[in-house]
Amino acid sequence: MRKIIMLASASFASGILFANIYNSLVNAAAADANIPTSIIAAREYFKSVNPGDFFKIFSPFTQLLALAALILFWKKSVSIRLLLAIALACYISGDIFAFLYFHPRSDIMFVSEKLPDTETLKRLSHEWSTMNWVRSFILFVGVVCSFLAIDKIYSKQVTGKQPVL
Repeated sequence: MRKIIMLASASFASGILFANIYNSLVNAAAADANIPTSIIAAREYFKSVNPGDFFKIFSPFTQLLALAALILFWKKSVSIRLLLAIALACYISGDIFAFLYFHPRSDIMFVSEKLPDTETLKRLSHEWSTMNWVRSFILFVGVVCSFLAIDKIYSKQVTGKQPVL
């Protein structure tokens, strides 16, 4: 059961990472294509559902799985514990970043009643797009740490001793 939780944690984190990359490659690029017309179209498109609806469900669940994996493998080894702690910190940091940086910009671009001027929209869109790659990198570091922990867990199981780095 412990290994299933560990594998699920890495799998869900990978899904979050790739959904975030999708947002950069598709949604952000579309919104940035012809401002302000593209922002108006995105506002209409996102009225019923938006990428945040996905992240509201799967980000907390991913963090919960990462926390469970950390707890379940706490005593396995210091290096596994450290990798899982870094992964969890990355997943939490991605959400903190979302709430503090992305949500305010998204609200101005896509939710606020009054549409800001074109220059403001271009600036916000550029900031959002650029920093979303930073957020993707943070999530990528977490996913790599999760998979390194999995590798250590399985290497230790196969050899019966701690793997050497």
